[in-house]
Amino acid sequence: MNVVNTVAHSVDETTVNLGLQLSLTGGLVLVMVMIHSLGLVGIGKLLHLQDKKLEERDFNVWAILLMARLGFSVFVLHLFEIAVFAFFYLKVVGLDSVEEALFFSASTYSTLGATSDYFPHDWRLMGAVEGLIGFILIGWSTAFMVSTMRKLSESPHRK
Repeated sequence: MNVVNTVAHSVDETTVNLGLQLSLTGGLVLVMVMIHSLGLVGIGKLLHLQDKKLEERDFNVWAILLMARLGFSVFVLHLFEIAVFAFFYLKVVGLDSVEEALFFSASTYSTLGATSDYFPHDWRLMGAVEGLIGFILIGWSTAFMVSTMRKLSESPHRK
């Protein structure tokens, strides 16, 4: 009877931990998508990336500088998202230092994947999901930048 209770308690604890991990991970994914959406919209407004304004520009040194500003802005957005995950790892997961949390988060977000020594075994699913959402958000940013570049280089008044 004692063994049965121990196994049942262990299964219940694992289920609770997995449920908590999945709930928190899902919440963070939702937060990341909202941050990224708002970030790209904000960058678009800040840099005046509306279709009409892009079509009126010539593809010259100013367009190249615009793309550089866009690239830098998107990079800062990704750094902020990495920092949000790192903050979570510090406060909820219990990583030891800011540097450790930022390194783990950046390595995972960018899908580098060389981080298993830093992360508690009980939270490894969260690390895997951060890698997946990081990959998706980096792809989304790439599509945003390519779309902007296409609008700059193919505007109707240059044809």
